[in-house]
Amino acid sequence: MGVFTYEFDHATKISPERLFNGLVVHSDKVFPKAYPHVYKKLENVSGNGGAGTIKKAHLAGGQQVNHIEVLDTNKLEFGFTVVEGHHVLKGGVEKIYNHIKIVEGPHGGSVIKSTAKYFTEDGIEFKEDSAIASKEKYTGLYNAVENYLLENPHLYT
Repeated sequence: MGVFTYEFDHATKISPERLFNGLVVHSDKVFPKAYPHVYKKLENVSGNGGAGTIKKAHLAGGQQVNHIEVLDTNKLEFGFTVVEGHHVLKGGVEKIYNHIKIVEGPHGGSVIKSTAKYFTEDGIEFKEDSAIASKEKYTGLYNAVENYLLENPHLYT
């Protein structure tokens, strides 16, 4: 099995704790409202929402099943593995582990530090274009959640 790691940072105007609440803790409520053309519904298949939970995302392009590995509200860290989803698990990619940590921004707001690890079948060379496309999707989600929280300043304060 091969592993390809891709990292990027994304700055926002939202405080770290509030962003973590909107992006992770209350994602089932926020994503369909902030990014409705992509996220239709999020639901827990099993578990209470913390580490070990299996969560299904109903997306415009199909479904994706994630296994939550890390949810630390004190350290503002979240990690999950995509275990099902024909739109992302293709071309020899067996699974994808995504991890974010939200930190204070240098001039206020916050920075989302994202890491994605793509696990591929033996002999498969991962194309960086796929990671760049994934980064663009996550950037769209981060921007949508940021805008939603800016438009709704009473939420998750």
